[in-house]
Amino acid sequence: MPEATQVQERLFAAGEFSESTGSQLIAVENPFDRSLIGHAPDGTAEDVDRAVLAARAAFDRGPWPRLSPAERGDWIDRLSDELEARAAETAAFVTDEIGQPISVARFMNGMRPVQHLRYYARLARGLEGEQVRPNVDRDGSSLHLRQPLGVAALIVPWNHPQSSTTLKLGPALAAGCTVVIKPAAESPLDIFNLAVAAQTIGLPPGVINVVSGGAETGRALVAHPGVDKVAFTGSTAAGRHIAATAGERLIPATLELGGKSAAIILDDADLEQVIAGLRVASFANTGQNCVSLSRVLAPASRYGQIVDALVDLARDLRMGDPQDAATEVGPLVSARALARVSGMVEQAQADGATVLAGDTAAPNDVGHFFAPRIITDAAPDSMIAQQEIFGPAITVHPYADVDDAIRIANATRYGLGGAVFSADEDAALAVARRVRTGSIGLNGYRPDLGSPFGGVKDSGLGREFGPEAIENYRESTSIFR
Repeated sequence: MPEATQVQERLFAAGEFSESTGSQLIAVENPFDRSLIGHAPDGTAEDVDRAVLAARAAFDRGPWPRLSPAERGDWIDRLSDELEARAAETAAFVTDEIGQPISVARFMNGMRPVQHLRYYARLARGLEGEQVRPNVDRDGSSLHLRQPLGVAALIVPWNHPQSSTTLKLGPALAAGCTVVIKPAAESPLDIFNLAVAAQTIGLPPGVINVVSGGAETGRALVAHPGVDKVAFTGSTAAGRHIAATAGERLIPATLELGGKSAAIILDDADLEQVIAGLRVASFANTGQNCVSLSRVLAPASRYGQIVDALVDLARDLRMGDPQDAATEVGPLVSARALARVSGMVEQAQADGATVLAGDTAAPNDVGHFFAPRIITDAAPDSMIAQQEIFGPAITVHPYADVDDAIRIANATRYGLGGAVFSADEDAALAVARRVRTGSIGLNGYRPDLGSPFGGVKDSGLGREFGPEAIENYRESTSIFR
């Protein structure tokens, strides 16, 4: 890994690394052994201004939006090739940076970003920017143009930092936008590998720019008058602030926010299949996924059997060194995250819930480890069942019939993911159609890049994935004639 990625005291704008105008640095600690792995600048408003002006110049006067979609697709493919060559190093670094199990990091932050970019490179080659439409009110036709929006601010989360970036970057570049990327304060270092990759392939200066920093850096970026579009993944609270600022500025925003997704187990479901599905959908990435199935709804007739199987699963999950390929549950990302998760579980217990499992020994006494828990006897409207845990803990709730299960599943302010388990796919599909959520899986939760992904209610606005994502970065112009 290049030294600039590990100890980074510079920002990336106009194709070059340069010093921050501020003196504050973000220290990045390995959550497994608490070692210091690097620093990143806590970007100032001046740093943001420099990056946005670089992106603005690249959009207003540079070649990028004036290239054909096929030419942009070729550039995106070159970037994906460079990231693929760095995939193993990037994944290992992300594991040190956030404690993500290496088996997850190799896919989500090594190969998945490459897949994202190649998919959007392919779609770029088929993009049409003009369409002739017959007039309705009179004879003749008019011309409908789809043009790039301009400068896009991409504000990405820490839990899958590389793939969350390319999921936005791919469609933005395909559309012809230039971007300023602001990584999360918890994972401010790995993104510079993308900057080095862009520099290495000779991507036109200013097309990709990077400013690291915390909340103030993000606020400065969203409020900057040179930004035309915001794409954000993160907490609902932060998303509200971004939506308010974007609304005041009258610029579009795509927001992928929190979740409290339900797994509905129908009474004919194969328990072995259920447990295999929840092993990934509830506990992958140490439960630090916005779409984690953190509420399990079980038929009352099978409730005890399902709880027992989930407790066995919690105890079977391998907790250990995240660089070990066998590890399934690593440390939480920070001491603050550990305090939040443990505090929520302790409060649930104080409120009368029963906490099961949680007795897996941590591999050391310094990492931010939290052994997987199964929580029963919590009311569906209790804090633990309504608020996002973002850790390896799930609640289990009995239901009386299918209508009751759907009522419980929908009784949350979130609506991001979900799953229905049943031996009868038609029955599962009928239930899935009634759950108010942006996405839902049958007998597991396996999102596909070709179909839209996003949330309803407090889980966000707009959709990513699929060809629809490119339209997030384009606007319409009609030429009437």
